[in-house]
This record gives sequence, structure tokens and C-alpha cells, in this order.
Amino acid sequence: MALFKRGSTWWVDFISPGGKRTRVSAGTENKQEAQEFHDRVKAEAWRVGKLGERPTYTWDQAAYQWLMETGHKRTHNEDKVKLRWLQPHLGGKPLEAITRDLIKQIANLKAQEASPATANRYLALIRAILRKASLEWEWLDRVPKVTLFKEAKRRVRWLTPEQARMLLDLLQPHARELVLFSLATGLRQSNVLKLEWSQVDLERRVVWFHGDQMKNQVDHHVSLNDTAYAVLARQQGIHPTRVFTCHGKPVANANTRAFRKALKEAGIENFRWHDLRHCWASWLVQNGTPLYVVQEMGGWKSVQMVQRYAHLSPANLADHARTIDVVMARGTITAQPETEKG
Repeated sequence: MALFKRGSTWWVDFISPGGKRTRVSAGTENKQEAQEFHDRVKAEAWRVGKLGERPTYTWDQAAYQWLMETGHKRTHNEDKVKLRWLQPHLGGKPLEAITRDLIKQIANLKAQEASPATANRYLALIRAILRKASLEWEWLDRVPKVTLFKEAKRRVRWLTPEQARMLLDLLQPHARELVLFSLATGLRQSNVLKLEWSQVDLERRVVWFHGDQMKNQVDHHVSLNDTAYAVLARQQGIHPTRVFTCHGKPVANANTRAFRKALKEAGIENFRWHDLRHCWASWLVQNGTPLYVVQEMGGWKSVQMVQRYAHLSPANLADHARTIDVVMARGTITAQPETEKG
């Protein structure tokens, strides 16, 4: 079987003279173009097998190898989506033909279609694959420079407790419980929606997550405050496995039309579901919780991730600043200048 289809795209499949099987996408829906691609790849395989020439690897082979080696990654499915979008631009191209200019053209297309920040995620994937092809697989001599777009600093969007109450009052019961639990724990949407009773210990008032369930791949536990505990207590007995449900079925998506409608009715603009996590962190910092404690409670891997909240604690910083007044007072250092001696 030299050519076959997957969906609407033609693929190449043959055995090289050395006995190695080659299966790769032709990157086209046109059978004639796929046949030409097949002939080129097979001829190259013959030269490598019979003449000992170094093989020329394509983007398709590199992308396939990447997916095979990174199936354990949390972002594996996201990588597949990105590679599907990149296929028309890089499919069938030898790795040596992927230049800095070509990558820049692709980046500009994605930035216009989505945003510079989104384009950077695609650029990072291209760079990672090319680096692996060069440094580990030895398929490529030199990796072209990949320049990322400059991104704006991440925003911090949070609600006042009064705004949060208005939002909660407008939500359906199951959605209210989700939002309330998120505000009380600072957990990400995926962790809340997929929470199972096997992760909950109401007696010890704790919820825990294994590393493969967390964004930073590190085990994490959450101590339940009274609000979070009350939410979980109300969910007991509704479903044997999952904590949060709607009409007897696990909730698949919390960022629904009903949620956005409630935001609009509450007069809350420019707010996403993930901003509930910002609310939780902001409220903690505003009420004197040190940043390193917020970092541990929120499961952030580095303190840099919580530095965005530092400006929300000026009063707390002022209290620490006044410590110097106490130290100076012990040494009878006065803030008033001494009168000039006559």
C-alpha cells in the first residue's frame, strides 16, 4: 500500500531497501501531488540505503516523532491541534528548508488570525521540535532562530466581595456552587470540574491532587475553609464519583452562556472564569497574606507567578515599613532635625 488516506489527506507508506518502514503524511489532498511526494521520499530512501547518503528528514517525520515521544505530556492534545494547523504551511518540507523567514511568515499569519500571544505558543512548539531534531535525533545540523512576539504583562482582574455576591445571586444553583467553591479555594476550572470524591477528605478538611492533575505537574493539597467545606457537604450523595454535577451528570464546562449572561446582568465586564482564581489570590493579599503563602496555597511553581498581586497589599507593606520606626526609636533616632547650636 504505497498511498492511503487519513481523512482527506494522503499518506505515504513503503518499505525502504534497508527494511525500514516509512509512513508519513504527504500533506496534500491531491493524489497526483501525493504520488510525486511518495516517489521523492522513496528515491531518497534508496539513496540512503544503497549509497549511504545521509537522509533528508521532513517536518512530517519530525512532528510524528515528537507526538510519539511526548504522549505523556499534559499538553499532548493541544500539540496535536497546533500541528494540524501548521501542516499546510510546513507539511512535506525538509527540515533544512524551514528557515527563519518561513517561520516568521507563519507566525505573522497566526498573529493576525488570533493574537501575538497565541502565535507564540505555536512558535514555541516549532522551536521545540526543531531543537529535538537537532540535539537529540541528529536530523538537523542547525536550528534557525525563532523570535517570539512581545506580550503584554498578564492582567489581574478581580471582583470586590460585593460584586461577587451579585454574581452568585444571579446563577443557577449548580453554577453557584461551582463559582462559590472556586472563589473559596482558588482552584483552576479543570481541577474543580474534574474533582472526584476519592480526592476529598471531609473529616480532615482537605482536598488533594496528584501531579498529573496539576498545571505545574506537582502534587497539591487544598485546606478547606468553612465556605468550601459547606459546598462539598451539600454535594454529598448526589453522584457516586464526581463532586459537581448538573441534572445527575458531571459538569463538562463551567464557562457557559448562562455564566456570561449572569456577568452581564451583574454589570461585570472583561471577566473570565479563570479570573475567579485572581479574585481568591487578590482577596488573600489584600488582607495581609504573604505572597509566599499565597504561592503555596495556589500551587504556583515560582514566586514570580504571584508577584502580579504584590501591588494589592500596600497597607500590609506599610505595616512592615513601620518596623523601621520601632528600630530607630530603640536607638533614640528621631525624625526631627536637631536645632542648630548657637
